[in-house]
Amino acid sequence: MFRPDQIMQEIYDFNHKVANGLKTLSRVGDIDVGASHKDPVYREDKLTLYRFRPRAAEPAKVPVLIIYALVNRPYMADLQEDRSMIRGLLDQGLDVYLIDWGYPDGADRYLNLDDYLNGYVRRCVDFICRQHHLPSINLLGICQGGTFSVCFSAMHPEKVSNLVTMVTPIDFKTPDNVLSQWVQELDVDLMVDTLGNVPGELLNWSFLSLKPFRLTGQKYLDMAEILEDPIKLKNFLRMEKWIFDSPDQAGEAFRQFIKWFYKENRLVNGNLEIGGHKVNLSRITMPVFNVYATEDHLVPPAASIALEHYVGSKDYTTMAFKGGHIGIYVSGRAQKEIPAGVAEWLKNRMH
Repeated sequence: MFRPDQIMQEIYDFNHKVANGLKTLSRVGDIDVGASHKDPVYREDKLTLYRFRPRAAEPAKVPVLIIYALVNRPYMADLQEDRSMIRGLLDQGLDVYLIDWGYPDGADRYLNLDDYLNGYVRRCVDFICRQHHLPSINLLGICQGGTFSVCFSAMHPEKVSNLVTMVTPIDFKTPDNVLSQWVQELDVDLMVDTLGNVPGELLNWSFLSLKPFRLTGQKYLDMAEILEDPIKLKNFLRMEKWIFDSPDQAGEAFRQFIKWFYKENRLVNGNLEIGGHKVNLSRITMPVFNVYATEDHLVPPAASIALEHYVGSKDYTTMAFKGGHIGIYVSGRAQKEIPAGVAEWLKNRMH
C-alpha cells in the first residue's frame, strides 16, 4: 500500500521534472534529421535519388541502392550520427544510394505498383548502372521497400547482383500477423474511391493502435525522466518527428498492395503479376541476405523468414536481430551488428 505522503511526493517530483523539462524544451531548437552528407543525383516527379558521400578512400565497386517503404520517411536509417545504419554502411566502405519517394499529392492518385517498380525503381537502377558502368547493382530493401526489392529482383534478376532484405514481409498471412488480420476486414475499394490518396496520418494511427498503451501513452509518461537532459530529449523528439512524418499513399498503389499482398497473399501463392511481369520468386537466383527482428510487431519473424522457401537462390543467409521493427535501425546493438553484418556479407560476394 502507498501512503498518502508517498503519493504526494511522487506527484510533486513528477511536476518538478515537467516544469524543469519545459525550460529544456524551449532551448532544444530545430529537430534535425539525417546525419550523413548526400547529394541528389536523379529526380523524377516526387522522387529523388540520393548518393551518400563515401567515407572510405576506396569504396566498394558495386554500389548498394536502399529502397525504403512508402509509408514513412527514409531518414530513420540515418537518424543521427550515433544512430545511423547508413553511416555504418559507409564506414564499412560501401557506396550507398537511397530512393526518397517524397510526398505524393493529388497528381499521384493513379500511380500503381507498375509505376513504382517497373518505372521509378527500374530507372533508378538503370541510372546507377550507367554511372558505374555495371550491368547490375546490389539492392537493400527495408520493410515494404524490401517487398518491393524482392518483386523487382524476381522481375529483373539480371539487374540485381545481391539482394539484402530487412524486416521484410513475404508471407502476409502468418497466424501471428495482427496487422494482416485487421486488414482482411478493410474495404480498400471504398477507402480509395472515397479518399483518393490515403492520408498518412490515418495509417500512422493504425500502426500506433497495434500497441496503444506503449506507443500512445506510456512513452510520454516515460519522457518525464529525460525532460531535463537536452541530448536525450532531442533524441526522443527526432523519433517523434519521424513517427508522425507520414506521407500520403498514392491511391491505386495502396489499393493494389492491400489487395494483392495482404488480402490475396499473391507473392507466395505464385500468382502475382505487376505491369505484365510475372513475379516468380524462383527467379531470384542471386545471393540473398535476409535480416529479421525477433520482436517485430509489424512484420513477425515468420512473415519474413518465409522467403527462404520460395527463392531459387543457392546462396541464402538469414540474420536474426534481437529487437523490434524500429530498434533494428536505431538501437545501440543495431549500430554494432547490422552494418557490419550486411557489409561483410556483401564484400564476400563482390570479388
